[in-house]
Amino acid sequence: MRSDHDVITEPPMDMAKARRRLVGGVVGTFVEWYDFLIYGLSAPILAYHFFPNTNPTAALLGTFAIYAVAFFIRPLGGVFFGRLGDRIGRIQILAATILLMGAATLATGLLPTYASVGIAAPILLLLCRLAQGFSAGGETSGGLSYVLESAPSDRRARWVSIGVAASFLPVVLGGMLILSLRTFLGDDAYTNWAWRLPFVLGGVLAVVGLWLRSKLDDPEEFTDAAAAKAASDEPVARAKPLLGVTVTVMLLVAVQAVGAYLLNSYMYTYMVQITEMSPTTALITNSLAVLTIVVLLPVFATICDTRGRKPMMMAGAVWLLVLAYPALALVGTGTFGGALAGQLLIAIGVAVFASGGFVVMLELFPTAIRFTGHAVAYSLGYAIFGGTTPLIAASLVESTGSSMAPAYYVMAIAALGVVTVLKVPETSRVRLRDGLTREATSPSCEPTTVSEVAR
Repeated sequence: MRSDHDVITEPPMDMAKARRRLVGGVVGTFVEWYDFLIYGLSAPILAYHFFPNTNPTAALLGTFAIYAVAFFIRPLGGVFFGRLGDRIGRIQILAATILLMGAATLATGLLPTYASVGIAAPILLLLCRLAQGFSAGGETSGGLSYVLESAPSDRRARWVSIGVAASFLPVVLGGMLILSLRTFLGDDAYTNWAWRLPFVLGGVLAVVGLWLRSKLDDPEEFTDAAAAKAASDEPVARAKPLLGVTVTVMLLVAVQAVGAYLLNSYMYTYMVQITEMSPTTALITNSLAVLTIVVLLPVFATICDTRGRKPMMMAGAVWLLVLAYPALALVGTGTFGGALAGQLLIAIGVAVFASGGFVVMLELFPTAIRFTGHAVAYSLGYAIFGGTTPLIAASLVESTGSSMAPAYYVMAIAALGVVTVLKVPETSRVRLRDGLTREATSPSCEPTTVSEVAR
């Protein structure tokens, strides 16, 4: 039996090739999530064009409901793309997801409005969003698995954090794009037709991302694991015994998803409609807060690689539990400084938690079923907690009459996260090939990872 001091040896890594994989994987992730998240930044204008204007609140809730539906189809996309990704490789599936996402985003930018075709408009919007959700079900798990499996063993959190940062950066650039359109073309032009341009751009970027991914190959971590398993193995079937890991990942996702999607998909609408802040001020402060996550993630992930994942996850969950209320109170002042300070408090908590949380969610699964197992757990967690966050937040404000109601939701989820992190094993020294294999074997089996011995 291994001791805690055993060192996992790995064959030498071609760092030049590994870095090319990192860059290619990260750029593709950026394109994919630009396409997916531009919907949230465009929610107020989509509500205006795709629903009747007789009840603006109902129109906005309808827009967020369609936003949330995309998350509920993500688990189906996760199973579909995950099975293929564990069988035939990461890169081929990542090419398929970015192609589907780009097509759906481009189509959204070309849709007729409610004024033109009536009820068909929100139905078409829903179909495009469902296609985006199906694609997203495979993107995060496939893209981050690819980056993790390409990384040196002592930099796994840092490399994954770069991939995660690439999924946040589109919010910043998308916000700046919308701000530029409003500034140079005017609000009337943006409202009438220029709102379509960010979606059309998403389709163009997808072509670029597809080309980049076509130049990559699968990491040796995956190809070696694929060669070792029987050709008849079924990833979904072998993932079923990992029920405990799946539930753990879903609960970890809850903290990340609620904090992140409150910030990057609801906060802009909150500032414009609840605090009556100007769209320009709202976009600038929101973009600066999300950019803070992008900058801080690799910094905190470096600590995760040297000191472990659990301390950072616990710090992030406690941060959100304690500071969610004062953060929203600051945003509620309606001033530039208050809005920025409040959103920065949320951003720091999200960055601290995500620096350890994202890599842990991947390391818990063995390589042979990582794509499938993570895709199912992660997508279910985001369906339940992430995609519903804007809808729940808006509904809480509407039903309670309190602009502070969303803060209590964040605090409740953060408290759940504290309890979950206490039960999560430290995975910084887990061998990727094994994951937490004890979960998938009988209790009598000898543990195959360092962290299992430590538990």
